[in-house]
Amino acid sequence: MEITLVCVGKVRDSRIGALCDDYVGRVERYGHKVRVLEVKDEPGGRPAELVVERESERMAARIPAGSWTVALDLGGEMLSSRKFASRMSQWADNGIRSVCFIVGGHLGIGAALQQRCRQRLSLSPMTLTHEMARMVLLEQLYRANTIIRGEPYHK
Repeated sequence: MEITLVCVGKVRDSRIGALCDDYVGRVERYGHKVRVLEVKDEPGGRPAELVVERESERMAARIPAGSWTVALDLGGEMLSSRKFASRMSQWADNGIRSVCFIVGGHLGIGAALQQRCRQRLSLSPMTLTHEMARMVLLEQLYRANTIIRGEPYHK
C-alpha cells in the first residue's frame, strides 16, 4: 500500500523530525511506500479563515489521484491501535492501494477539504501540534503493522 501524509509546514524540532524519519523507515519495511508531502504554511497575522482556506487548497492539490483520503481532525473517529490496524487491513482487503492522511496546520482543515475526505480520524481528544500529530500517526502506522503481523511491539 502507498501511504501519503500531506502536512502543513515543516517539522522544526529536529528530535521530532528524527522520530518521524525513523517511523517512515519502519513502516516501509512492511512493504509500504511512505511519502510525506509538506505544503507551505501561511504567514501569521492573517485572518484564520483565509489561512485555513489557502493551506487546505495547497493540501488538496497534493493528494494523489485515486487515494482513500483520511483527515486528521479533533472531531473525527477515535480508534484504538487494534481497531486502526483492523481498518488498515480492511482497506487492503477492499483493494485500496493508496491512502492519504491529511494533517492540517494549527487552525485545522477547511470544510471543503474535510468533505472531500472519506474518513475523519482523531488521534486524541487532546490537542496536538501538527508536528506531534505527524509523529503519532507515523508511530501508529508502524504499530498497526506489528499488530497485523502478530509481532511483539504492540502492548
